[in-house]
Amino acid sequence: MKVSDFERMMAIGLSRRAILRTGASLGALAAAGTILGAVGSASAQDASLRSQILQIPGVGKGSPTDADWQKVGELCLGATKSSVKQGEFAGVELSFMGLNNQNLHNVIFRGFLKSWEDYTGAKISWIDLAQADYNPRLQQAIATGTVDFDILEMGAPFEGDVCGKGLASEMPDWVKTQIDMDDYVDYLKAPVGTWDGKTYRISVDGDCHNFNYRADYFTDADLAKAWKDEGHEGEWGVPRTWQKVQEVTKFLKGKTIGGMEAIGYLDAPKAWGGFGFYFLGSRATAYAKHPDDKAWLFDVDTMKPRINNPAWVRAIQDVIDALPSESGDQLNADPGTTAFQQFLAGTGSMVSWWGDVGSGARTSDSSVVGDTVAFDILPGSDDVYNSKTGQWDKLPSGPNHAPNMAYLGWGVYVMARVDSDEKKKKAAWSAAAHLGGKDLALWMAAYPSGFQCYRKSQFETREWVEAGYDEAFISNYLASQSNSYNHPNAAIEPRIPGIFQYYSVAEDELAKVFAGKMTAQEGADAIAVAWEKITDQLGRDKQIALYKASLGV
Repeated sequence: MKVSDFERMMAIGLSRRAILRTGASLGALAAAGTILGAVGSASAQDASLRSQILQIPGVGKGSPTDADWQKVGELCLGATKSSVKQGEFAGVELSFMGLNNQNLHNVIFRGFLKSWEDYTGAKISWIDLAQADYNPRLQQAIATGTVDFDILEMGAPFEGDVCGKGLASEMPDWVKTQIDMDDYVDYLKAPVGTWDGKTYRISVDGDCHNFNYRADYFTDADLAKAWKDEGHEGEWGVPRTWQKVQEVTKFLKGKTIGGMEAIGYLDAPKAWGGFGFYFLGSRATAYAKHPDDKAWLFDVDTMKPRINNPAWVRAIQDVIDALPSESGDQLNADPGTTAFQQFLAGTGSMVSWWGDVGSGARTSDSSVVGDTVAFDILPGSDDVYNSKTGQWDKLPSGPNHAPNMAYLGWGVYVMARVDSDEKKKKAAWSAAAHLGGKDLALWMAAYPSGFQCYRKSQFETREWVEAGYDEAFISNYLASQSNSYNHPNAAIEPRIPGIFQYYSVAEDELAKVFAGKMTAQEGADAIAVAWEKITDQLGRDKQIALYKASLGV
């Protein structure tokens, strides 16, 4: 499907399903991947199980508890029981390293695996890390070769560092069958999860940043009148470009809505262990990812950084210009703050985030915006920088959109150190496969978990509605993700060694910029210099080859 066709249909509000139908009439489906396409009908037993777990605890009944996680994990244990005898792993001890963000990730894994431990006889010890500590801890293990864990929760961007260095165990064929890898959305299939043709990853998440906004703001009559009275161009409404996001954010400064302070976009300037760089990236991709160029971080033939080109500098300057109009202490807000302490708690009208904001809006105790939040793909830009010509292009199809496929989702990986012990190896892969099960995936996407949709079967609106979700709400939420996954100009993250070294040093320099110690251009130039050093240290020719492979060029 051509970008121009996609943008035109999005502009008139067609859903992903409608786009597919329209695309078929245009003869475009042959070239277009689908997510919301035909999904095989589950058996009556499977459908009953999925319906049962989605009622635990029930949409609108508050955040799930440990008892809920344990119950869901036990109900989804059928696949394990078909391949593992009761007590088969008695005496096996496994260590699992992952996140404990917002009391999710590892915390819910514990609940899901409680019944697995009871049934198999294995025992798991946990290494819990905050988001800001995760990257340094993993990088230390990689650099020193001292892997002290058997199972690892990890994102695909680290595969070059971990799988490329022989630190991970290759997935057995029986695991591929148990987890039904064919159900993965297309952008998470090979080469994602593989290295040198071998499969290493069980996906538990699919990642993209989408746009979350407060619909009540953009239907407010007083704000609409003020917008018009101040002479702004166009009608008051949800901004579809970053230029409008900036304009709206500055406009809202000093205004109120429902007797509360009105606040526009929520940036996340505070470092977050390298992960905060994704949030600048989501401001930058519409400026930096040209439809005629798969690259947006580095030049493909030289690995020369693009971080200091006019597109990225514009995105950095946007943050600098917007911060004075945002919340009072926004400079000290990391991404966790923007999503959970601010947006879901009622502060701010717009935020870019992973799918957690949508899944938590109506199922988390911390959310007060469940009745007002709505979703879209990331805003576009009126123009896009062409790195090949050094010019800004205005596309005939209209604003340029480039959804950020930030982090490519979390996965579960088994480490190679278990390969010498067949019993321990099978136990580790069995635990990982339980967490990556098809039914458990649906529950994790529907409730606060730290994970979003990554399977085609998760986009069946009917199941969400039967669970208690409002159809309009959930259709809007799922479309924001599927339209991002399938966008023809999606910004795909490269799985190259050292990617978080690049991101972490960028966060260090950006902190100086946002604190007023450097200009946007000076900060971007400093990042570029640091990135060049990292590339030389890792081997430029090797990095170029891997970067090209990751982009398919």
